[in-house]
Amino acid sequence: MRNIVVAGAGGFIAGHLVKELIKKGNRVRAVDIKPLNEWYQVSELAENLVLDLRLRENCVQAVNGYNEVFNLAADMGGMGFIENNKAACMISVLINTHLLIASKECGIDRFFYASSACVYNGEKQTDPNNPGLKESDAYPALAEDGYGWEKLFSERMCRHFMEDFGLTTRVARFHNVYGPFGTYDGGREKAPAAICRKVIEASLTGIKDITIWGDGHQTRSFMYIDDCIKGIQDIMYSNIEVPINLGSSEMVSINQLVDIVEEIAGIKLNRKYDLDAPKGVRGRNSENTLIKQLLNWEPSIPLKTGMKKTYDWIKEQMTSTGNKKHHERFNK
Repeated sequence: MRNIVVAGAGGFIAGHLVKELIKKGNRVRAVDIKPLNEWYQVSELAENLVLDLRLRENCVQAVNGYNEVFNLAADMGGMGFIENNKAACMISVLINTHLLIASKECGIDRFFYASSACVYNGEKQTDPNNPGLKESDAYPALAEDGYGWEKLFSERMCRHFMEDFGLTTRVARFHNVYGPFGTYDGGREKAPAAICRKVIEASLTGIKDITIWGDGHQTRSFMYIDDCIKGIQDIMYSNIEVPINLGSSEMVSINQLVDIVEEIAGIKLNRKYDLDAPKGVRGRNSENTLIKQLLNWEPSIPLKTGMKKTYDWIKEQMTSTGNKKHHERFNK
């Protein structure tokens, strides 16, 4: 049994991680800034704390008496959020900085940091036919403005705390994680959940239109949550001391992603393209050579399979009588 702190536990990925760590018999302290009733998942077997981890004293409280830290806490969302909230995204640097300091002071043995593919040089992401971003492509640095720079800086903090203070740190660069128990509306949702929601809305209202941000030709890869949770643990307990990609190499265009969701729903929609909406880089994909070589890790869940699970969960949320907002909208 390990004594593990999960920061950002009220969020999508960390909520799944808490449940998996508890399932494996670990003692888990789950921490998030949001009120408990706003967490995406709450595990009753965890010690659940509501703390603002931007404050150093709260980070000490969070990690004291435990041995390991998974830091997935950040003020973030999909492209619509990070392009319009750059200062808020950068303030998350306080979370990782203060967690690292607290971990050093409290004798934490091992520290995981959730970074992002947004650290990669934007000039290497101008072609939709992206061959895949290698770990070395983060330098020379030209990260996503705001969010990406915060992640890149925090990666370096982890490196130097390991070099200077002997704190074992591990860093994974996440590439677009999706699945059930995540955000699907409200402005922080990412493309898979947003497209599922829009297709479901069209099927429920009979208004068979969908608005796509950008021209639909921009490309991404998407990793299902179960693969992500396994990869996080594999990296945490590995000997890999450099940041490493954690993502799928199954790249699709946004138009192709809409095709997949339309097929799941059994519907065809009229596509409208909002060229002024936030759309990010033209092409981004995960190059997985290093993680295959070092950990024999590769996503096992195809995009179509994962999207079906995600679609079914979002539809259940939107049509449930317990979901007041969507119930009133679609079931008058």
